[in-house]
Formats: sequence, structure tokens, C-alpha cells
Amino acid sequence: MPFTLHLPAPTLALALSAALFPAATLAAPVDAGSPAAATAAAIPAAAGDSADGGTPPPSDSRHAEAAGAGRHVKDLDSVVVTASPLRDTAAELSKPTDVLAGERLDENRASSLGETISSIPGVQSSNFGPGVGRPILRGLDGPRVEVLSGGMSSADASTVSQDHSPAIEPFLADQIEVLKGPSTLLYGTGAIGGVVNVVDGRIPEHAIDGGFSGRAEMRFSGGDQDGTTGMVRVDGGNERFALHADAVYRNARDYDTPEGRQANSFIDTRSGAIGGSLLGDWGFVGVSASRFEDDYGNPGEAGDLANGERGVYLQLRQDRYELKGGLTDLWGAGSGLRYSVGHTDYRHVEFEGDAPGTVFDKTASEGRVEASYDAGNGWKGAVGVQGSDSTFAAVGEEAFVPKTATRELGVFGVARRSWEEFQLDLGARIDQVESDPEDLESRDFKPMSLSIAGGWKINARWRLTASFDHSERAPAEEELFANGPHLATLAYEIGNTGLDKEAANQFEAGVQYRSGFVDAKVSAYYNRFRNFIHLVDTGEQWHFDEQDEPLPIREWSQRDATFRGLEGEATFHLADGDRGRWDLRVFGDTVRASLADGGGNVPRIAPSRLGAQLRWESSGWRASLGATRYAKQDKVAANETATAGYTLVDAHAAYHFDSGRFGWELFVDGSNLGDQVARVHTSFLKDVVALPGRSFNAGVRVFF
Repeated sequence: MPFTLHLPAPTLALALSAALFPAATLAAPVDAGSPAAATAAAIPAAAGDSADGGTPPPSDSRHAEAAGAGRHVKDLDSVVVTASPLRDTAAELSKPTDVLAGERLDENRASSLGETISSIPGVQSSNFGPGVGRPILRGLDGPRVEVLSGGMSSADASTVSQDHSPAIEPFLADQIEVLKGPSTLLYGTGAIGGVVNVVDGRIPEHAIDGGFSGRAEMRFSGGDQDGTTGMVRVDGGNERFALHADAVYRNARDYDTPEGRQANSFIDTRSGAIGGSLLGDWGFVGVSASRFEDDYGNPGEAGDLANGERGVYLQLRQDRYELKGGLTDLWGAGSGLRYSVGHTDYRHVEFEGDAPGTVFDKTASEGRVEASYDAGNGWKGAVGVQGSDSTFAAVGEEAFVPKTATRELGVFGVARRSWEEFQLDLGARIDQVESDPEDLESRDFKPMSLSIAGGWKINARWRLTASFDHSERAPAEEELFANGPHLATLAYEIGNTGLDKEAANQFEAGVQYRSGFVDAKVSAYYNRFRNFIHLVDTGEQWHFDEQDEPLPIREWSQRDATFRGLEGEATFHLADGDRGRWDLRVFGDTVRASLADGGGNVPRIAPSRLGAQLRWESSGWRASLGATRYAKQDKVAANETATAGYTLVDAHAAYHFDSGRFGWELFVDGSNLGDQVARVHTSFLKDVVALPGRSFNAGVRVFF
């Protein structure tokens, strides 16, 4: 049965954790094989052991044996990437992969998933106000970027329209994995541009030594933003079972910009889950149930409160149920079988004033099985099957897509051969996709994907990688069957039932360098699309009677296109002495996307960026100061407006200390300290919506 989560005021989160779980129960060293252990081993401590000589909380990634190893940054390349069926670390993969965890994740957590990971090279965010931010990978977004929760589709409606929020809560993530470039081999046609996987641990996979751990956070926003966020997570159990519970509450009022108040930009979010697993040497099996509730305004339709007219706002509700399991060493050491099943009930209502307008409903079920093996002669790999069945329906004025049932089934295999200096990765996948709309003819597609990649470790410092991918994508429901006014894009959209599948051939080359002074990596890619699906402005208009205004008519069409780009980052370890550890991180990315045969530029492509951050850590203290320059974007499509460049300055400061079995962290973060007018070029609302001005977050984290 669906359940409704009503959280108390967020200030109770910390009090509940302290009252319900006394310090005497908190000695719980982390299981050496768990993801938490992998993260902790990869992240040097910001402080020493507990002040009273006790064991640090296992949830506290600030403690690690690597603290004195001479590294000055969080070495996230050694964190296990769970989105890979071979359970690789980021450093072992031949394709570009980034992981956010530990302190860096804490400093970047935001109300949306896209904003949280936007500091990663090649990753930016869509924007429809602070309530909506879907990841954009190398200029690709929407149905080309798969958003996963624990390796399974988020199963929301965020790909249908840019004003729809992903049903993901970044404050609950243990780590966020970003697989840039085609990932259709593992996750199907919706991953032709990449994958973002949020790992939340709601179904425990490992025993919790000592029986208990958790974390909680409370933060307050000030300056041009005004709001509060509170979260709490607890895990407990023994060698045979483990239980999990989490909850988040967020409330933010309309924010200010350097040009004034951004009306109707409020957020009110509640999320929570419970889960449990049976554990043993044989593996694990567990279940979870979660609820996500999100109310947020559409600043593009702000209304006029002075005249009693409330703006358009959205009310999102999602119930999700999952079963996951794994069996170890079925066919010898290094082999295993993992399986997962999920069901989601999703609904969001778009209110116009106090009257409900369009209702979007989606029910989805998904199943996945992966079998991994180690042949013992240098080859290892995995084979799997994945299937899903979903029904999407929209009722109301903005029901521009008919009720559509979509069924997908795919089989895949990946293999790797390793030598001392060389690594070869191969993979293939074939899918069957059927879209069956109400009162229209159904469409069937058979996308196929192939990949070959390799790495060459020249010596202890240098590593070269290269990959070639052929990926195919079946058109999404709105691209095929849309026919009606889509107010989020301020247009009348017309689908094209004759669309063919989209295909992309991408070549990528990368170089990595690691030494005691610098860690650096750079990637260059060239992606040629055949039958790239995009919206074309027909030059005609449709009169919207309700608002007595014309809307441009846009039609989904296909044309060959080329995406080419460059991205990289480097961290310089400047000093490590009595005055602390100093690091300088620089990063940048650029992407150019154009349509073939004189078709001009692909619309809403993210601008080039260049950023730097200076970081200092010493005796529990850490601080950083950074700036990111977003270039002007004037390489625009027909009838698309350009955006000016801007520079965002941010700063972070925190103090970490231990008290008994608790780890405490006091923090303050600042954003847009230069109070710049910043407009997100990827947004349909860029001409009317600006980012918040100078803002601050302050709060406390506790680990237990």
C-alpha cells in the first residue's frame, strides 16, 4: 500500500537521532567490504581519531588510514563504481567516469540532482527554477541521459518536459556516479548520452559491524535564499540482517536575484524510505519502500499575487518499491549473480492558481539480472537481461502526449581482458522497444549498440585510453506522439510518428597523469549522430485562447548532427606541512554541436566553462575559495536568444571534531559571492529567470 510521509519541522532531525540512539550503542567499525569502506579508504581524514580515543563512527568518511599518506585531495578514483556490472573503480574504467562522495559531495549538495553534480567537467544542469535541475552530459539531456537510483531507472516524467523534476533526493546519496558518453550497453537506449547513478544504500548489502551507524544534517539558507533542509539516516543490524531508514525535509521560499525577487520559485520537499536485508556468506536479499513528495513553483508562470493571481506550481508524488539480491562465487571466485525488481507509481499535478490543471500519471515496473564471471586467464565479464513495462498518461489542458504503453527488453554482454600494461573492453547489446499509444498506431524499434575500448598504462604516471561506441536510441513518447500546447516550452508541439531510431558513432581519447605533485586527466570526443531528433521551429503560430496569445509551432524532426568537445581537470598538491595541506583544482569543458547540411546549431547547448578552486585543510579545519567562468553562448539555433557570460564565486568552510562516539561538523557555504546576474543557457526560461544572488548556507552535520 502507498504510504504518506509527514515529517516534523526539520529542526527535530538532529534531536531525534540523539535522543533515540544513545552514544553507548554507537561503536560500529565499518565492514571492510562495504561501499562505505571503499569511500572511507579513498578519502583522507579532515581530523584525527576521536578525542577520547574511541572508534570514529563508520558513517564518518572524514576518518581514514590514508590521512598521513601524503595525498592532498580526496582520491575518488579508487571508489567502487556500482553502475558497472564488474564493480570496477573509476581508475580501472576505460571510459570517463566521475564519482562524488565524502566531503566534496557534502559541499556540492543542492536541491536538485543536476546542480549537485554540475562541478564535474562535462556536466551541467537544466534549470526551471530551483525545484528542477536535470543533468546535462556533454550537451545531451532529457531522454538521452538515464537517471538511476541504485542502478534502476528513476521512472519519473522528467524526460517528458523540462519543468518536471527528477524524483531523486541528492541529500540521501552515499555517492553519485556519472558515466559520461554512451552507456547504452548497460542501461538501454535512454543512456545514449550517459548515466547518472545515485547510490543511497536503502537496501543494505553488507553487515554493519557493531550494529549501528547513521548521519544527520541541518542547514539554514540566508542572503538571497531563505530556507531550511534537514535529513537523518540510520542503519542497524548484525551479521544476518540489516535495516535502514531515512528522511529529508526541505522548505525554501522565493529567492532573490541581483535584479529583484524571482517570484514563484519556492520549494517544499519531503522524502523518506525504509529497507531491510537478509545477509550471509552466500550474499544478500532485501526490499525497500520509499515516498517522494515535491511541491515547487514554476517561475516562468509566476502569476500576480498583488492581484490575487497565484502562479503555476507542481505537486509531485512518487511511491517506489524495490527488491534486490546478490549471490557470490556461484561459478568460482570472482563470479556472482545480481538481480533487482522495482515498481513505481508516479503522479504530478500542475496547478493553475488553486485549480488543478494537467495531471501526469506513470506506472512502471523494471527487472534486471546480471551474471558476472572471472575466467582466470585474464578475461572477466558479465552478461545480463533487462526489461521494463511502463504506462504514461496526461489528462488536462497540457495533455500534449496521448496515453502510451512502452515495453522494453534488452540483453547485453561485456568482457575485459587485462595484461600488465594493456586493457581491452568489449561489449554488445540489443533491445526490443515497443511504444503503443492510445488511438494511434504503435511503433517498434530494435536498437543495437557495440563498444570497444582500451587502456595503456605507459608507466606509473601516464595512462592513455581510447574508445569507439556505436549506440542507438528509440524515440521517446513525446517525440513520436506529441500534439498540443506545451506551456513549459511556451510552444505547440507536434510529434512525428515516422521518426526512425537515432544512432551515434563516438570516438574518444583520454590521457591521465598522476604524480606526487599533480593529478590530471583530459578527454576529447567526436560524436556523429545519424537521425538526431530535435525540435524545429516551423515559423507558424497557434493561438492559445485561454491566455489570448500566440504560441510558436514546433515539430519533432530528424537531421544528422555532430557533437565534439574537450574536458579536463587537474589538481595540484601545492604544500603539506605544519600549516596544513594546500591544493589547487582547475577544470574546464567545452562542447560544440551543429546540425548537418547547413542546419545551424543545436539549440540550448551549455556554454564553455573554466574554473579553479584553492583548498586548505588542517587539524579538523578545511576551507576553499573557487570561481567558475561561464562563457557567453552566442552559437545559437534559429530563433534562440544568446546569453551573456558570468562568473560564479563560491566558498566553503568547515570544522570537524569528535565527541565520544559522535563526529560533528560545523559548516558554512557561500555561493555567487560576486552577486552576478546569471542566466542558464540550457533553460527555456533563461530570458525571464536568473539564478539566486549572493547566498549562504550554514549548519551542522553529525555522524554516529
